[in-house]
Amino acid sequence: MTELEKCMAGLLYNCHDEVFLGFKGKSKELLAVYNSLSYCEKEKKREILQEMFGGIGNNVSVGTPFLCDYGRNIFIGENVSINMNCTFIDCNEIRIGSNVMIASNVQIYTATHPIELEQRMTPGWTPGCGEHFCQTYALPVSIGDGCWIGGGAIILPGVQIGAGSVIGAGGVVVKDIPENCVAVGNPCRVIRKINEGESHG
Repeated sequence: MTELEKCMAGLLYNCHDEVFLGFKGKSKELLAVYNSLSYCEKEKKREILQEMFGGIGNNVSVGTPFLCDYGRNIFIGENVSINMNCTFIDCNEIRIGSNVMIASNVQIYTATHPIELEQRMTPGWTPGCGEHFCQTYALPVSIGDGCWIGGGAIILPGVQIGAGSVIGAGGVVVKDIPENCVAVGNPCRVIRKINEGESHG
């Protein structure tokens, strides 16, 4: 398997492989331009997002500053508002449905590392070997249609948030959240059901 195939399969991979450095280089160039544009330059902003993201629907707003890792692994549906100062670490796929609101300072992470120190360190690592000193893998994140992610929320690797759910401000989402729920806190916990019987598409 290539390093890219390992990455997308959720396996340990070399995040310093040339393919990833190329992805990062392109995204950083596009982000530098995107984050320098004025609020009114919406057509130019959309052109950059179309070039950078894996997929983007109509009526999508991404506030500045915005940061991401590769860009190519971000897929966004229709009618989505992403407020200022959000960070998407898209080493694996981040899929955001339609009719979604994401508030300021939200962080979405797909990249992570083994918990145990012995497993986290790259075996035989030496400076200049071309690999990172610690081992990395990445798991996809998905946010269903009709969700609202509150300000400062953090969504961790591998999490799926069901359609219609609301994540309270400052919530740290460490595991899947069912659809049509309000979830708050650190770690994020469901506190009640909402939207029962409603459609979110």
